Amino acid sequence: MKLTTVTNVSVDGVMQGLGGSDEDRRGGFERGGWALPLFSGEAETFLGQVYQRADAFLFGRRTYEIFAGSWGVMEDPGSSPIAAALNTRPKYVASSTLTDPQWVDTTVLSGDVAAAVRELKAKPGGELQVHGSGSLVRWLFDNQLVDEIILLTYPVVVGQGVRLFPDAGPDRALDLVDSRATPEGITIQVYRPTGRPQYATT
Repeated sequence: MKLTTVTNVSVDGVMQGLGGSDEDRRGGFERGGWALPLFSGEAETFLGQVYQRADAFLFGRRTYEIFAGSWGVMEDPGSSPIAAALNTRPKYVASSTLTDPQWVDTTVLSGDVAAAVRELKAKPGGELQVHGSGSLVRWLFDNQLVDEIILLTYPVVVGQGVRLFPDAGPDRALDLVDSRATPEGITIQVYRPTGRPQYATT
């Protein structure tokens, strides 16, 4: 399976608390819910299509618990393509502390997570998708386990909060394979990592 990360970010790279004011207040974050007013129409349709093509999902613990508490308890999950995908396909959680997941068809990956992810990627199928899960995405990126990156960039500068990539980390060149913009101003880019970047020498 191809490992694809799917991340909603602001122009300044923030991915924290996009869905609601109380979704994630770590570090005194007070600007939650910045993405939801812009998430409609083409962006919603696109993301629904992305979820539908997933064969399985991989989460960090925090995002898993947020999703389980919202998508996982919907009374009619068939009413949303996102909920339908999440509630009918295998879910994996990279966590050393989660021991009793309540969401159906969930497997906890502990111990050698890199080996477990490589084993999942070796299975036949289309996509193993990672949604949100910033710490996990950075770790997967650092360990060169990401095959494709989907970024939905919202036309807003949040000005605080956890960013997708830290101030220092590994460098990667990316090949842009698709790009579009929605009427609401959300830009959607699809990248594939291609190794280390080239730098000017003069």
